[in-house]
Amino acid sequence: MIISRVMTKNPVFVHPDISVNEARSIMDKEKIGRLPVLDKNNILVGIVTKKDMLKAGPSTATSLDMYEISYLLSKLKVKEIMERKVITVGENEVVEEAARIMADNDISCLPVMKGALLVGIITGTDLFRVFINAFGARHTGVRVAFSMDEKPGQLAKIAGAIAEKGGNIVSFVSASGDDLSRSRGTLKITGISRGEVEAIFKTLPAELEDIRE
Repeated sequence: MIISRVMTKNPVFVHPDISVNEARSIMDKEKIGRLPVLDKNNILVGIVTKKDMLKAGPSTATSLDMYEISYLLSKLKVKEIMERKVITVGENEVVEEAARIMADNDISCLPVMKGALLVGIITGTDLFRVFINAFGARHTGVRVAFSMDEKPGQLAKIAGAIAEKGGNIVSFVSASGDDLSRSRGTLKITGISRGEVEAIFKTLPAELEDIRE
């Protein structure tokens, strides 16, 4: 799946010269935790998060009262606290690469670009939705986790046996096994019972690790 299919399109953004208070109000109104920052030519120049705002605020040990703090923050501009070295991703990149980039860099979102143009943003929440769909979490049915030898034709045998009994595979996720000779899979199956699925797997070249409805 490519990023353009799951990203938030036309994300809310701010300009560098608005105040931190204004940016915070926008975040609260839109119920978001970060804002891309575009210059007057709509070129991406930074990103600001609620975490950046917390860092920019006075220490909890400050002697300033809330009105003085509010005044200081009203004078502080987004450009003074934003992250300028923004990691981005292209709209045609695949979602797993976006997930890898976010995990490797310990960041919660990626602005999505079409050339120099900001066209979207992808967040951890967007990736969670992909994860939910990949595992068929919103479907009722029989969930099966299994391991099998890493060689051609194994998955075809499993899918064929399930189809022969009238079962329908609504999701499939694969992962590496404990060594290179084995792989793991997770299926969500509808149309047949748990007992029928268990019986099918007894005839297959696969080791059933978990089954539940």
